[in-house]
Amino acid sequence: MSGAQCMKNPPPLNSASGIGDLQEIGGVSSYVSGSIHSKLAILLISDVFGYEAPLLRKLADKVAASGYLVIVPDFFYGEPLDREKHDVQTWLKDHGIDKGCEDAKVVVESLKSKGVSAIGAAGFCWGGMVVSKLAKYESTIDAAVILHPGPITVNDINEVKVPIAILAAEHDHIFPPDQAKLLGNALSAKPEIESFVKIFPGVEHGWTVRYNVEDESAVKAAEESHTDMLHWFTKFIK
Repeated sequence: MSGAQCMKNPPPLNSASGIGDLQEIGGVSSYVSGSIHSKLAILLISDVFGYEAPLLRKLADKVAASGYLVIVPDFFYGEPLDREKHDVQTWLKDHGIDKGCEDAKVVVESLKSKGVSAIGAAGFCWGGMVVSKLAKYESTIDAAVILHPGPITVNDINEVKVPIAILAAEHDHIFPPDQAKLLGNALSAKPEIESFVKIFPGVEHGWTVRYNVEDESAVKAAEESHTDMLHWFTKFIK
């Protein structure tokens, strides 16, 4: 998860980006978009660059426009990865996946206490690894989507208890297509869990939220992944 691809194209963070607002959910500062009256919520869990990434917030607004309350939590507590300030390995140790999962559970419980009845979770790289752990708890979320995952293993997938979609890149040293196929085979052996695995041709790790907005093909590939994610949630979050 700390390879060159993972750190490529860091987004220009902007705390004012998006049409939503900032709220504290379960003690975590979060970007919130959509109607507070919606009973259906989606967590979007960021990659290492955090919740102020404009394209991530743009995606949150897009999902919210489909009728969901969308929460993008700041699980880094104001300290997203900055390679100019942080040693990558030290930062990753200080911002562990297990802690992210525990924080996500608290956010989920807070949403349920406010009347939310169904919750989906999507994660990107680091966030995808958090979602893979969250998906082991059937009573926590109702469906999961992992986009350009970190190094998720078959053992991780074998413990998943909710419908899960994995959207992977053709050119990804962190989560190569062979690993996506391996996880797809493992999920196929679990017919009680609905699953979907797709490898997007011609794209690299991070393509869904760190794409070049001036590159028509990059935008098209990102939007296709967003559509797949929304279709998955439409099917299971209701």
